Amino acid sequence: MDHEKIIVLDFGGQYNQLIARRVRECNVYCEVQPYTLSLEEIKAKNPKGIIFTGGPNSVYDETSPRYTNEIYEMGVPILGICYGAQLMAYQLGGKVETAPVSEYGRTEVDIDNKDGLFQDVADKTICWMSHTDYISEAPEGFKVTAHTPVCPVAAMENKERKLYALQPHPEVMHTVEGMKMLRAFVKDVCGCSGDWQMGSFVENTIQAVREKVGDGKVLCALSGGVDSSVAAVLLSKAVGKQLTCVFVDHGLLRKNEGDEVEAVFGPDGPYDLNFVRVNAQQRFYDKLAGVTEPEQKRKIIGEEFIRVFEEEAKKIGAVDFLVQGTIYPDVIESGLGKSAVIKSHHNVGGLPDHVDFKEIVEPLRMLFKDEVRKAGLELGIPDYLVFRQPFPGPGLGIRIIGDVTEEKVKIVQDADAIYREEIAKAMDSGLIPKYGEEGTLGQYFAALTNMRSVGVMGDFRTYDYAVALRAVLTSDFMTAEAAQLPWEVLQTVTTRIVNEVKNVNRVVYDCTGKPPGTIEFE
Repeated sequence: MDHEKIIVLDFGGQYNQLIARRVRECNVYCEVQPYTLSLEEIKAKNPKGIIFTGGPNSVYDETSPRYTNEIYEMGVPILGICYGAQLMAYQLGGKVETAPVSEYGRTEVDIDNKDGLFQDVADKTICWMSHTDYISEAPEGFKVTAHTPVCPVAAMENKERKLYALQPHPEVMHTVEGMKMLRAFVKDVCGCSGDWQMGSFVENTIQAVREKVGDGKVLCALSGGVDSSVAAVLLSKAVGKQLTCVFVDHGLLRKNEGDEVEAVFGPDGPYDLNFVRVNAQQRFYDKLAGVTEPEQKRKIIGEEFIRVFEEEAKKIGAVDFLVQGTIYPDVIESGLGKSAVIKSHHNVGGLPDHVDFKEIVEPLRMLFKDEVRKAGLELGIPDYLVFRQPFPGPGLGIRIIGDVTEEKVKIVQDADAIYREEIAKAMDSGLIPKYGEEGTLGQYFAALTNMRSVGVMGDFRTYDYAVALRAVLTSDFMTAEAAQLPWEVLQTVTTRIVNEVKNVNRVVYDCTGKPPGTIEFE
């Protein structure tokens, strides 16, 4: 079945995949393409609408990414966001220049016309701005529909040509009514009915995997996290006994997690999988000895992962495909097209160039975390697995600042276990919303800093580590707000960690959102 489609043209911003995620929230299929995609290729895709993304460049710089002006004559609705808005203005005869005052962060925007994208938006609304250039004059034929005290053209439109532009980022959660703006474009301007559902994604992906794999053997990297679990169950439904799931216990897992994963996916679990557990803790510790740089740690862990898989593949016999639970946030943060690299992911940029497999299969590559969970529920995976706390592939290796040792791993495992236990108690008692409820925590964990400080415990001076607690509210994992946990919960967690975890005398709470921080520490 051919679905309605919105194309996002990527001009190098960091929120590009998030735009696609928001469009899909309207039940409309959306894909991200580089700005180098030809006009003929765009026409062949027959999109209902096109969105230009943000980007780090200035449109008046001759080296900046552009697109042919012919795209504006296609008759297909176009929405430009941030750089995309400036590009539209510049190419159609408006004026773009360096703003006298840059805008970054939450900004109150005045709505001047509510007929188009702002029909359900308040007269004054809070939006996320991130720009040093601005549209100082709209092109001929365009109406200014919003402004701020320092940005005269915060939004503009030409209804007759179906061209719309937004300086703020409607896709981020910091733009309070951003979804209303995007929904107005997708549904009202583009005329999409919303025919893309998670059920169809699961069904189509299972069929596509069957066709791709044929009678080949498949090796799945199973960590027990949400992404790899959904990928494993999806593959098991597609190819059954052709699938072998290898679980690498690299010694960087949460407390008792290795045994928990085996209990679920092993021979005594509910799934018909060929499950292999590899205990490789010391191997990873040896490779990481003395390494402190985050990217280097990720690369080492990623490369060692693939080496282990190669070895297991040889034991199994010829293996044609390697399955990984790569998802959209992994891809964008590892760098897509001209987008800046924030951090590499072990299942994306951290893999070595040479892999002893015919092909890598990434069935979840187009999904965001909440979409992965929806796919898991569609596959019949129990709720407690689907809503399990996200855990990065490099594990505690990136939740330990500085060098990784067995001693430090135990510290953060014990601290994290206490934190998760107390959060669970708080959810049960109603202090914190449970999974699936409004305001539920997107992710929470304990990390070990490389800071040591003086403390007093009993009558003795101590000089020990500080543990950092993190909890965020997010649905897409591209943007996040620090959660305001009840003080009584934080107090209980702090007391328990200091009393029960050796070599820790201080606990701090991370209040940073994303951006400017990332959800993980490294």
